[in-house]
Amino acid sequence: MALINLQSFQFYSSTVRTCRSLGTLRKTLNHLSDQGRQLRSWCCGSSVFGTVLSRVRFWCVFYRNYHAELWNQPNSITGTVHLHRDAGNSSKSDGKWMDEQKFFMELNSFSSSNEIFKFLSSLEIISDTMAAAALQRICEFEVDDSGLKNPKDILENEVFRALCFQFEHESQKLSDTGLVTALQALIKLRVDPWSTLIVRLVSESQERLDKGQLTIRNLCILGESLLDLEGPGCTMLEQIVNQAQGKKLEEWTTEEIAMVYGILQMSITEEGQYQDLLNHMNNITLTLAPQLSPKLISRILNALVILDQTQAIPLVIRLCKYSVRHVPRFTNDELANVLGAFIHFGHADQFFTEALERLVPKSSFTMHPEAVSKVMQYCCRKLIRSKPIFDAVAESFAYNADKCTTRQIAEYIVPFGTLNYLPPSAPSVFRKLERILNARFTQFQPHTLLNLLHSCTLIERYPVNFLAKIFNPYFLQQLQAQTPGLDRFVLSQLTQLFLTVTLECPFYEGPKLLPKYRVKSFLIPGRSLESSVDVHLYNRVKTGLVDLLGTRMYFASHVLTPYCYTLDVEIKLDEEGFVLPATRYEEVHRRIALCIDGQKRFCSNNHSLLGKEAIKQRHLQLLGYEVVQIPFFEFETLDNNREIVEYLHKKIFPHTYRLSW
Repeated sequence: MALINLQSFQFYSSTVRTCRSLGTLRKTLNHLSDQGRQLRSWCCGSSVFGTVLSRVRFWCVFYRNYHAELWNQPNSITGTVHLHRDAGNSSKSDGKWMDEQKFFMELNSFSSSNEIFKFLSSLEIISDTMAAAALQRICEFEVDDSGLKNPKDILENEVFRALCFQFEHESQKLSDTGLVTALQALIKLRVDPWSTLIVRLVSESQERLDKGQLTIRNLCILGESLLDLEGPGCTMLEQIVNQAQGKKLEEWTTEEIAMVYGILQMSITEEGQYQDLLNHMNNITLTLAPQLSPKLISRILNALVILDQTQAIPLVIRLCKYSVRHVPRFTNDELANVLGAFIHFGHADQFFTEALERLVPKSSFTMHPEAVSKVMQYCCRKLIRSKPIFDAVAESFAYNADKCTTRQIAEYIVPFGTLNYLPPSAPSVFRKLERILNARFTQFQPHTLLNLLHSCTLIERYPVNFLAKIFNPYFLQQLQAQTPGLDRFVLSQLTQLFLTVTLECPFYEGPKLLPKYRVKSFLIPGRSLESSVDVHLYNRVKTGLVDLLGTRMYFASHVLTPYCYTLDVEIKLDEEGFVLPATRYEEVHRRIALCIDGQKRFCSNNHSLLGKEAIKQRHLQLLGYEVVQIPFFEFETLDNNREIVEYLHKKIFPHTYRLSW
């Protein structure tokens, strides 16, 4: 372990401030160099920094050769930092030494990087691991998603320069932990990757990696650093992962397992690569799930998503189960990762949903938009119509929407249409949405915009002011150019949007959707604007209809209307109310459309129709059909054929007596 002298930079700083001119500075440098030569004969090699000679030689070399300037990348620093090889023979007792445990307690108590620098300046000697930990703590304050917040303040800080100087020239004396931790922190702080400092630290790391003596933790820290520095193409990553495979996995800590997951998620480039290691890790993690912290659960779930570990569903379910207890403690990023796993693997948990229902109403105004949008995505994918969540999100949207990206805005609003829910604050929500669309219309991706506007029509909120732009040939060309292009589902959305404005907005006089973009049927394989009928439920209803009407000829099944909708069952009546044969087209006075609604046409947690089913029934009524809904939860309570026939008679012919055949 190398020991680092930190007291000396106070001397360097005061000396520099006294040098008011270049001539004076040159004389001072020469004088100090002479002092160094006089003292050199008294000193021998040592791994401890703290002698007068160290101060003298450091000042000479540092201020003569150190050059720093902003790198050509944003928030980056560059420069060559030179560190003397220590010539003193001091020990820990020669300087002001702080116990490591006390040091880390102090370090974790600070709330800014300035406090850390001030704290370090009060110390004379610290270990390399302590210095590296201080740099890591500075990263927590100074580095965010956009990079280094105040590069100049960090770059020009004398303590930071002194640390860089020491790490560069004492790289061979650093402990393994001090080396890799310092490298990771300096990369995060945007030190120029081609600087002598980074090159030497990477080179030293390579030498120690070749020896094969790094612990699994240090291997992971080094791997994370190289990923930040060079990306997945780094040649050392394969060597790191291969060495990790040689370690005994049963001895790894939970944090080390999470770190290896993180390395693998970034370094795997081929399907099936390192799958044996992943399978072993998945099995071990399954038993360790109760011990995982919120941070580790989030990190592992995110890795499983990126690695698409569909064979690890038992692990996913177990981690999701244990995530319930941590919902109030998850950070925004952690919650987003956990929800991303629920969404990716198609999992839902009632207790997790209930935990969200307690969290979101209290936190929706302060939660990050990405976390809120993930909550809404989770509800939308699993068809969970949660009034507490939706009401809270609607209220927060009216105030926080300007902070959202266009994608997040769509993810906020689309679930309301999908799940057919209009919140109490709907007027303010849609006023805000209209203002955003007016201001940022061109910023929306074409398919995102179409999904957003289409979902609004499901809950009877009509984007009349924007339809002229949607039906414009230029916008349609944009849809065509973007994946998935103008596939049948997209054309179905456009057609239903046009049908909606035709039926429900007769005052609209803008451009119309050209016939070549209209579909004949909304019922298409896979993703569809209609749900196919539940076969088992349909067969039971069909049997009851035969008994009710006397013969199969008096009703038709799976009838495609001229308006793109498919009827589960259609019954035709003449002017006097008598049932006509299904093949009869003349003298038809009334048409009854039976909607045999199975469980898939409702929200998963209640008996509310989905938005696409609600708009279908609304449109059929506007087109002149008498819509009769036969929901599964009513039909399943019927025990025998007699009850079924009586139920169907009351539903279809509520004002007539039933004849016995």
